[in-house]
Amino acid sequence: MKIIDKYLLKRYIFTFVVMLLLFIPIGIVIDVAEKINKILESKVPFSAVALYYLDFTIYFANLLFPIFLFLSVIWFTSKLANNTEIIAILSSGISFSRFLRPYFIGATLVSLFALIMGFFLVPKASKGFNDFRYTYLKNNQEIRENSNVFRQISDDEFIYVSNFNSYSKTAFNFTLEKFDKERLVSKITANRLKWNEKDSTYSMFNYQKRKVGILGDVIERSERKDTVFTFDLEDLTPVIYIAETLTLPELNRFIDKERERGNSNINTYLVVLYKKYSLPVTAFILTIIAVAVSSMKRRGGMGVNLAIGIVLAFTYIFFDKIFGTMAEKSSIPPLIAVWFPNVVFGILAIYLLRNAKR
Repeated sequence: MKIIDKYLLKRYIFTFVVMLLLFIPIGIVIDVAEKINKILESKVPFSAVALYYLDFTIYFANLLFPIFLFLSVIWFTSKLANNTEIIAILSSGISFSRFLRPYFIGATLVSLFALIMGFFLVPKASKGFNDFRYTYLKNNQEIRENSNVFRQISDDEFIYVSNFNSYSKTAFNFTLEKFDKERLVSKITANRLKWNEKDSTYSMFNYQKRKVGILGDVIERSERKDTVFTFDLEDLTPVIYIAETLTLPELNRFIDKERERGNSNINTYLVVLYKKYSLPVTAFILTIIAVAVSSMKRRGGMGVNLAIGIVLAFTYIFFDKIFGTMAEKSSIPPLIAVWFPNVVFGILAIYLLRNAKR
C-alpha cells in the first residue's frame, strides 16, 4: 500500500470514528432529556440505566452508521478538494479510479464490521434497548400501542397478549382460542401468564376456560393453573421486538418456523433479515456518491458539499423508511422493497462518478 493510500484510508476511518463520537453523545443527551422524568419516577437502578445507554449506543450507531459514514466522507474529501490536494494527486498521474481505491478499502472494512455487528452484537443490544423500554417506560403511549400481540400458533389456534415483560417472563391479558374451521371450540383467558424456566411450564392467574358446546358451554375457573403449551416464549413478544433481538442463525430458524405456521406477518421478519445484508452494501454506494459530490472544488466551499450531502442523506432515509413500511403493510416483496433504495442510489452513484471523472 502506497503512502497516499495510507493517508486517505487513515482520514477515512478517523473522520468516520470522530463523526460517531460527536453525534452519539448528542443522541444520548436528547434521549436522557426525553426519558429522565420517567426514569426518576420509576426509580430505575443506575446499573440498568448505564446498561441501557450502552445498548443505546450500539443500537443508535448501527441504525445511522450509513449517514455518519456519508457525511464524514463528504467532510474530509471536501477539505482535500479545498486544499487542492485532490488536484495534486490526479496531476501526479494517478487516475480517478486509482484515487478511489483507499475509499473502497475503507468501505470494505466498515462494511465487514457492520455486517458482523448486525449479525451478532446489535441483536443483543436491541434486546437490552427494548427490554428497558418495555419494563420501565411502559406507560409511554408508543410502547402501549406496540405491545399488543395477536399471533397464529397453529392451523386452528390463536393467542393474544396485551403486554409482555421480558425480565419477569410475564404476559398480561392472555387469550388462547381454538377453532374447528370457523367455529370457536374453546377459549382460555388469564390476567397473567408467567413462564417457569425450571420446569418449562406456564402459570396462569385468574384462569378461565370456556368449552363451547352445542347445547351449552362448560366453564372452568381457577385462581392459578400450571400447564404446558405448544407455543414458545418468543411468540408472546411484539413482532418487531422479537425480530430485532435475534442473531442471524436464530432469525433464520424463526422465519422458517413462522413460514410453516402460515404467519401473515412473515414480511415483517423478512424486512429485518434483508436489512442485515443490505445495510453494509449501503456503505459502498454512499461512499461513491460522497466522493463524486465532494471531490470537485466549489465556490461555496465545504458548505455547498455538505448541503448536497444532507439532502441526499435524508432522501435515502425517506426511501428506506417508505419502502420498508410498504413491504410490511402491503403485497410488495420484502426483498425488492429493502434493496430498492440501494438500487436507485447505486444508479445515482454511477452517474455522479462518471461526471466526477470528467
